[in-house]
Amino acid sequence: MADSGTRTRTRRAIVDAAVTLLAKDSGASLADVAAAAGVGRTTVHRYFPERSDLLAAIGADVLEKVQAAAEAARLDEGPAPEALGRLCQEYFELGAGLTLMFDSPQLMTWSGWEEETSADRALCRLVERGRAEGTLDAELTPEWAQNVLWSLLYSAWELSRRREASKHTALSLCLRTLRKALAP
Repeated sequence: MADSGTRTRTRRAIVDAAVTLLAKDSGASLADVAAAAGVGRTTVHRYFPERSDLLAAIGADVLEKVQAAAEAARLDEGPAPEALGRLCQEYFELGAGLTLMFDSPQLMTWSGWEEETSADRALCRLVERGRAEGTLDAELTPEWAQNVLWSLLYSAWELSRRREASKHTALSLCLRTLRKALAP
C-alpha cells in the first residue's frame, strides 16, 4: 500500500490533469484523464470509482482554491478598488478550474456548490465598503459587481484560451474594464 504522501500526490495529479483536460474537452473519458495524469485507468478508478466522484473532487478543489484566492487577495486591506484588483488577479490564475465550473452544468448543479460561499460574502463586504468609501459606484449592488467580475474573468479566460491575447493582455483588459465598470 502506498504511503499517504504518494496517495495525496497521485490524487492531486489526477484532479489537476482532469481540470486541464476537461476544461478543453468536457467529453474526455476517464482513460483520457489517466493518460494526462500519467497513471493507469485502474488507478483513476481506484481513486474515483465513478466520473461523478471525480467531478465532485474537482468541485471541492475549485471551491478550496477560490477561498484561498480570496484570502490571498487581502480584501480588508487598502482601498476597495485595489483589493478588488488583487482578487481579480488571484481568481484569474484559477482560469481552467473556474472555466470548467462555468461550462459544466453537472458541476454547477453539484451538491457541494453552495449558493453563496464565504469568498462570495467577503467580496460583497468589499463592494459595500467601496460604496461607503465612495471608491465604487454606490448604485451598483454587490451582487451586480460580483456578476460583472465573473463575466469579465470568463471573457478574459476565453480570450486567452482562444489565443487571441496573451494571459497578461487578457488580465490587463479585465482589470481595466473592471475598474471602469465599477468606478463612481
